[in-house]
Amino acid sequence: MIRNLSYLLFIFGLISSCANTSEKEQKNTSKKIENPTNKVLLSSEFEWEQLNPARGDQSPQAGTIWGDRNGTVPTGFLAKFVDGFSSPPHIHNVTYRAVVIKGFVHNDDPKAENMWMPIGSFWTQPVGEAHITSTKGEEVIAYVEIDNGPYLVKPIEEAFDSGERPVNIHASNVVWLNYEKTNWIDPDTKVQISFLWEGRDKLKGLFIKLPKGFSGEIKSDGDIFHAIVVSGQLKYNMRETEESKLLDAGSYFKSAGDAIHTVQNTLEHEVLIYLRTNGEIRIE
Repeated sequence: MIRNLSYLLFIFGLISSCANTSEKEQKNTSKKIENPTNKVLLSSEFEWEQLNPARGDQSPQAGTIWGDRNGTVPTGFLAKFVDGFSSPPHIHNVTYRAVVIKGFVHNDDPKAENMWMPIGSFWTQPVGEAHITSTKGEEVIAYVEIDNGPYLVKPIEEAFDSGERPVNIHASNVVWLNYEKTNWIDPDTKVQISFLWEGRDKLKGLFIKLPKGFSGEIKSDGDIFHAIVVSGQLKYNMRETEESKLLDAGSYFKSAGDAIHTVQNTLEHEVLIYLRTNGEIRIE
């Protein structure tokens, strides 16, 4: 009897805690609407420069989205390659993560057979590890992010084993979760999420798949929130100006703190988004 009573008290306490959390979230949402930090950057607004100036005209192009690729801060940028590009074996001074946005990318050990990763694939490249990067497609674009900079290319003579291991996830091997597996999704939305990585200070990276006809909100509470449209087209509504913008592949939206991102899938196929955040989200 005492055990059952204790259990009931525990359940009551848990319900009360959830209710308090819900009230807190509603207050934070109201405050966020009054002081929005939402920002949008279209793919057409990027400024491109050489990713590796040492290679001259053979260098891929880079368009910084957030941060500073040449500084010491965390950074996200787009890398653009020509069809048939193949780098010489090399290493980097920092670990990076990447997502294929257009075309096909092969990234592996110099002697590895080609494994072409299509749009929606995810890979990581550990610091110090020798590798090559090859591409195919009329236009090849990847989103790349680092946790600290600068992002440098170095010769394989300086290669070393950091203990990290690379990850190559072909788009067909991404594991998707629906509302039954995560409480970040409202059951009525048919949205799916895939958790890709988790780092220090609650940082995490994930894919969000918005189905055809989706119209709703992505609510977030993280101080860090960087979102990249990987495929499809997203209609983004700026709450403070009531202006709408169409975000195609490579476009970006962000916020800091409690925020609501009002979005709509305007096309006949799914929209895929890559998200980096240190908070939790709710899609409804």
